[in-house]
Amino acid sequence: MKRLFLFAATLGVYAANAQITMPAPSPVQTIVQNFGLGKIELTYSRPSIKGRVLFKEKSELAPLGVLWRTGANAATKLKFTDNVTIGGKLIDTGSYALYTIPGKDQWTIIINKGFNNSGSTGYKESDDVVRFMVTPDKMKESIENFTMQFSNIKPESCELHLMWGNTAVRIPITTNVKERIRAQVEKALAADKVDAGVYQAAANFYYEWDKDLNKALSNAAKATEANPKAYYLFILKARIEKDLGDKVSAKADANKCIALATDAKNEDYVRMAKELIAKL
Repeated sequence: MKRLFLFAATLGVYAANAQITMPAPSPVQTIVQNFGLGKIELTYSRPSIKGRVLFKEKSELAPLGVLWRTGANAATKLKFTDNVTIGGKLIDTGSYALYTIPGKDQWTIIINKGFNNSGSTGYKESDDVVRFMVTPDKMKESIENFTMQFSNIKPESCELHLMWGNTAVRIPITTNVKERIRAQVEKALAADKVDAGVYQAAANFYYEWDKDLNKALSNAAKATEANPKAYYLFILKARIEKDLGDKVSAKADANKCIALATDAKNEDYVRMAKELIAKL
């Protein structure tokens, strides 16, 4: 009997000290998206529907007209390393909470200073940085786990998508980097010593961003002069010449690219140059 008592006591101590690890019902996801000249970091928890009703009047999950932490557990967090514009408001660098108020025809999107809030607890409207409305979309297929992702990413714009059940919401985000890049380009070109890489960056800026083909060509020509064996510079120059309507020069520089890329055993640039010639 004494041995049985000791065994039971030992078992009780072991059970009290044991730790059981199980998967989180609403797992946390962190996404880091390069955007503009900075990054956006999103951290949120992903609840699942599990047969419950959502986005309805007094529904168990995210009822209409009620402030929602836009996920589960802690408030959803957005961190910006560069200024962005959301809902027409310039958002400074730093961390913020993303709240939403689901609606039948319109959703309210809220960027709030309370990124350390425990879900909706601690929310203060006075901490709102911006509030604006968006129109939700209906999806054909239902998504079980609440999902957020960045999409339609361009140099100065992207969208943050919220998807759950058959509902999708798009939050536009923009940034202004063109003028800052222009200042960098002009400063680099004004330096006492300018190398092929600077001329290449300038050519790309004037070609892709500024749509100034003459400035783009001028810098591309200087880049090829500074680095006459760089096949990638000759195809850039050929593309600009093609867009300027100078087919003769474009073909000559594309052939130069083919010759140099063949020597360098870079089949990708050989292929691209041949495709460019075929379009002349």
